[in-house]
Order: sequence, then structure tokens, then C-alpha cells
Amino acid sequence: MKAETLDLDDEPPGEPMTSSPPSAGADAAITGIYAEHALGLTRLALIMVGDRESAEDVVHDAFLGLHRRFGDLRDRDKALVYLRSSVLNNARSVLRRRRLPSWFAGTYDPPVWSAESAALLGAERREVMEALHRLPRRQREALVLRYYAELSEEETAQVMGVSRGTVKSTTSRALDALGRLLGEPR
Repeated sequence: MKAETLDLDDEPPGEPMTSSPPSAGADAAITGIYAEHALGLTRLALIMVGDRESAEDVVHDAFLGLHRRFGDLRDRDKALVYLRSSVLNNARSVLRRRRLPSWFAGTYDPPVWSAESAALLGAERREVMEALHRLPRRQREALVLRYYAELSEEETAQVMGVSRGTVKSTTSRALDALGRLLGEPR
């Protein structure tokens, strides 16, 4: 996502941002955001990447980025939008890296739901999760943000960096595709 959509002060192209360290008030604000939203963001990342360790890394990286750039936020009320966008972008990066061949490791095998997770989720939820992961990236993101994270169309559009209309049409197509994958009658 581009910096101007996140309400960050403009920086010269090609030059690293030189930020002053966050103040004690900023640290307290970030700690409060972490306490209130880290679990939900981790769950969001878990749905996107499929395993707990990667999801936690995605969220920690997002909070680290917020901490580095907190002083540059023009509107501190947008910190949660910044975090959600960052989690989504970091999850995309994880998924992209998994598709790249590695010279040093074998092919990536998607995580298998643990016995504990399988028992908790039940067969129906597992089936929905598997179908969700077969959707195209943008459709999966729209559904997860709208129905799991319970964001409004406007909030989803901000996080995804698209228009509200795109969110509506993508969500509609995703629900149709998910229904077909699950064998539901039209």
C-alpha cells in the first residue's frame, strides 16, 4: 500500500525515512493497540497464511513497522488501518515466498491442521477453511476482512487499498465461488 493512503508524511523517493524514536506516549498508545487488537490481527493472519507461527510473525512485523513509523502518522486514529493493511501485505509476502522455489529446502507443504485444531473446528468448519484457501487471493482477503474481521465495506476498502464498489463486487463473486466450492445450491 502506498504511503499517502496511510496518512504518512511524504518522504523523498529512494531515500529511507528518518524517523525519530516514538515517545513514551507513543509507546503507551502502541501497547494499548497491541493489547486490544493483537489477538484479532493474529487470527486474521492465521486465516490468510494457514499456520500459527507465520501468523504471529506477520503480526509482530506489522507492529514493529507501526512502532518505527508511529511518529510519521498524521492521523493517529488510522494506526489500526495501518496495522490491518500491514498484516494483509505481510501475509501476501509470506504466501508469495512459499511459492518461490528454494535451492536450499524442499518444496513448501501447507500446514496440516493439528489434532487439537481439527477437534475444535469440526468437519464443516475445516471444509469451509479449505474452500476459502482455494479462492483467489483478493476474494479470500475480501471475505476474511468483511465477515471474519467484521469490517465495514469502507474499512475493508481502506485496508485493501481499493474502492468500496470493488469490495462489494469482489465479496459477491467470492461468496458465489465459495458456495460452488462447497457444493451449495444456487
